[in-house]
Amino acid sequence: MIAKRGCPKRYGYSLLIRTVCEGVVPYEKDQTGSPIVYDTLQETQRVLVEGIMERLQEFLSGQREFEDAMTVEEYIAEVAVYSDGAVGNGDGDLFRCAAVGGPPRHAPQC
Repeated sequence: MIAKRGCPKRYGYSLLIRTVCEGVVPYEKDQTGSPIVYDTLQETQRVLVEGIMERLQEFLSGQREFEDAMTVEEYIAEVAVYSDGAVGNGDGDLFRCAAVGGPPRHAPQC
């Protein structure tokens, strides 16, 4: 139960994206399906910029359309990581790791 989750064990940063069908979801997940959480804002910014640069390079090499290359939908959010592996953002969205399962729910307030 979410009410028993308690306070976060650590904080970090993740890349998120807002989708039409699912709402806010993690942009990156690891091999287990858990959202990737970076320790620092700068590390997260570098990952975001690397993705943007990759899309721009794909445009320059003719592999991607200009509008698609220039559109940045992912964004950086500070997140909390709970002991069960769930990750929550400041808007109350909770992203469950593959082991936890289930749809996103709202994170507890500590």
